[in-house]
Amino acid sequence: MGFLDALFGRRKQIQPNLDDWFALPSAALELQAATGFTPTGRGAVCFTGVEGGQFARLKQEIRELLDTDTAEGGEPVEYSQDRYGYTWLQVEQPPDDLPALVNDLHTINSMLQDHGWGPQLLCSLVGFTGAEDSDEAGRPLGLVYLYKRGTFYPFAPRQADRRDNALELRVQGALEHELPLEADLSRWYPLWNSPALSGP
Repeated sequence: MGFLDALFGRRKQIQPNLDDWFALPSAALELQAATGFTPTGRGAVCFTGVEGGQFARLKQEIRELLDTDTAEGGEPVEYSQDRYGYTWLQVEQPPDDLPALVNDLHTINSMLQDHGWGPQLLCSLVGFTGAEDSDEAGRPLGLVYLYKRGTFYPFAPRQADRRDNALELRVQGALEHELPLEADLSRWYPLWNSPALSGP
């Protein structure tokens, strides 16, 4: 069992309420007002590796469902694997269209759950960045959804695998009435390998 499995896994799984995702756009407004951080338009879903024809068909279904037929072409969903063997599905929307990104991530989580891959789902992440006219300019911030807990938490990476705990607590204070936040800080796991975050 991998370290993310040990951290996020439970013997008795809490049923996630994926509709909590739809509170994220209004929470993002509160976050911007309190900290200046705004959405990047990038998000990702992480799960333990699954293979085989059934999953290959599901990947194709997700691509077809989220295909936006943009003029640039390309896939709306990018698949990657981190150094620990976990699979990431990354999606991107315009930074000013957070509801579209939330809808995509909700769709991916729901499809994986409905096809029986719920036990493999670990977390999802939405990326934010510091305002250009602030001391936090270009700083990455993620709001992480723990699938097996049904809760969110902030992750604020710094250089050299360090995190900004003070910023994370500021975000917690700003969003405590907006989202179901993870109360156990030991479960605020640092997701250094998320493709939806870009470091400073």
